[in-house]
Amino acid sequence: MKVIASSLRKGNVVEMNDKLYVVLTAENFHPGKGTPTTSVNMRGILDGVKVSERWRTTEQVERAHVDERKYNFLYADSEGYHFMEPVSFDQLSVQDDVIGDTAVFLKDGLEVSLKTFNGVCIAIELPQRLTVEVTETEPVVKGQTASSSYKPATCDEKVRVMVPPHIGVGTRIVINTEDNSYVERAKD
Repeated sequence: MKVIASSLRKGNVVEMNDKLYVVLTAENFHPGKGTPTTSVNMRGILDGVKVSERWRTTEQVERAHVDERKYNFLYADSEGYHFMEPVSFDQLSVQDDVIGDTAVFLKDGLEVSLKTFNGVCIAIELPQRLTVEVTETEPVVKGQTASSSYKPATCDEKVRVMVPPHIGVGTRIVINTEDNSYVERAKD
């Protein structure tokens, strides 16, 4: 299916030169004079090679049809990360290179969106916000509740986040999974 280059987003799959690429970043640039362009960084699905491309925003790009479904995380072992589709109970094994940095967020039963092409997982998409528990941080300092400074914290024993000074060990917080940033205290 042909789409214009400016509509490409992270996670889309593009077909170029008979190869498939997953979009890592896509940025539209509109100069004061001249032609607007779209700059895209992609990773080859089969070989893992990163490629940068620049198109005019109105240029047609071949977008591959990808099956996207919700899956629940089950467990990880030497064969990879295992997910289950909640309706049909089909299981899917995903390799380490596809999971990448998102592995720190995977907890038992977490619902994620997996993109597959010909039965092989090519991309994972986490929920935008997750609730985690602070397991390690500096002690709460009295009088710094309204300060704009942040301190480092470890959540669920693996995720590193900068939190406000009033957050202590055992506090449940909501974080943004795109940039590991603190959003708010959990309301549960």
